[in-house]
Amino acid sequence: MSSETINPISPERFALALQDLPVDALHAKATELENSLKHLRHSNEQMLLFAEQGDADCRDAMFENLGVIGRITERVALIKAEVERRGLPWTAPGESGGEAKLNGVVNGADAETEGETAVGATTNAPAAAAAAPAPSGRLTDDELRRQLEAEMGSFDDEVEDDPGFHL
Repeated sequence: MSSETINPISPERFALALQDLPVDALHAKATELENSLKHLRHSNEQMLLFAEQGDADCRDAMFENLGVIGRITERVALIKAEVERRGLPWTAPGESGGEAKLNGVVNGADAETEGETAVGATTNAPAAAAAAPAPSGRLTDDELRRQLEAEMGSFDDEVEDDPGFHL
């Protein structure tokens, strides 16, 4: 680590910054933070045995992780408060079992008019509606596949005689 101490953004400044973000960005940030929490908790689980055996570095890292977990948990709560302040329902990342239906559209079609009410349910939407870009900047499966194929195709064009994939 660096010898410099980097202080995280204060909760007040974080909450202020959230006010300018669109709702889909708030949900994306919450998902990102929940993923970080999962990794920090897993890291602590892995270090626990070593810390119990007297490894001071692991013990210190675990305590540092606990502090970060506390700050991240506070930020997720601030995101939730911002979403609810806007009058929208909050669904924590991973709770709904599928995409939250904030605008009445599921898989590119209106769920109520297509006879479906469950979030993430398959609709009877025409193929054109299913291929339409998903609201809030998300891609459909077909759009993602086409973009990946196009990207991989341009990669293949650049490196014609090298069959490997390079990271």
